[in-house]
Amino acid sequence: MDLDAFVSEHGGEWNRLQVLSGKRRRKLTAAEIDELVVLYRRTATHLSVVRSRSADPTLVAWLSRLVLQARSAVTPSSGFSIAAVGRFFSVSFPAEIYRAGGWCLGAAAGFLALSGILIALVAGDEQIALTFMGQEEIDQLVSNDFEAYYSTYAPQNFAALVWTNNAFVSAICLASGVLILPTLYLLWANAFNVGLIGGIMVGNGRSDVFFGLIAIHGLLELTCVFIAAGVGLRVGWSWIAPGPLRTRTQALAQTGRSGMVVALGLAVPLFVSGLVEAFVTPLPIPIPFKLVVGVLVWLAFLTYIIWFGAMAASVGQTGDVEIHEREALAPTV
Repeated sequence: MDLDAFVSEHGGEWNRLQVLSGKRRRKLTAAEIDELVVLYRRTATHLSVVRSRSADPTLVAWLSRLVLQARSAVTPSSGFSIAAVGRFFSVSFPAEIYRAGGWCLGAAAGFLALSGILIALVAGDEQIALTFMGQEEIDQLVSNDFEAYYSTYAPQNFAALVWTNNAFVSAICLASGVLILPTLYLLWANAFNVGLIGGIMVGNGRSDVFFGLIAIHGLLELTCVFIAAGVGLRVGWSWIAPGPLRTRTQALAQTGRSGMVVALGLAVPLFVSGLVEAFVTPLPIPIPFKLVVGVLVWLAFLTYIIWFGAMAASVGQTGDVEIHEREALAPTV
């Protein structure tokens, strides 16, 4: 393609589009709005042509900015609204988790299987634990530290600490999923810690304390981690196997946008998990009563995801942005 001839032929249209898209929407006449829409579509096609046939970086960058500016003028943001928040929690967030359910269950199965094996190994051979901790540390953990951990700080401070830490771990699991290995490493590191400490507690006859205390908040907390890891790995897999109808870039963009929905939504259940861990787990009441609270919170979250996620999936809803807000794609042949 003769790039100079192409620019000469369409440069006037691009300049006109730049002028129209730079005007305030209220000052555009009806005819100018129609012209803006037509020029926006044509320029999006021109951008696709330049990208595929003569990828001049300067021209591609300028046309990309122009197309984004024009699209912003054609479809301005609706801004914040209660309806948008309602749609996020009733459609976007549960729908994306529901669609990634297989990946989340896979992450959970791998984590729990590895943790279980490690607990059995450490509980059956005390020399394994001694490789990583001294005998005094083990004795202190079993007799005091594990249970005392949950009442070390003031509840409100502990809730904030737990929330930010779990949110950070979940965000790293999700964001690093595009590279796959970092997410798998984080799952392994957390499974190893659970397996080591659990094995020590079980091996010293404190299995009731370990499973009882960790399950109160851990059911919801670990579920959120599994969701983050599953969605992150799904994002990573999208560029490995994008499917027959999408390029790797398109697949990564679509799953990445949907993944960010999950990252935002998980802040709420992780906050609830932090409250349970800070205010319920250390309560001086029998563990079975505290377990009831943890199980009810966990079941409420699962019911919410399955109920609303299934409804959204049945009508083809996803966690992606609205169609008019997605990238403009146009045929080049």
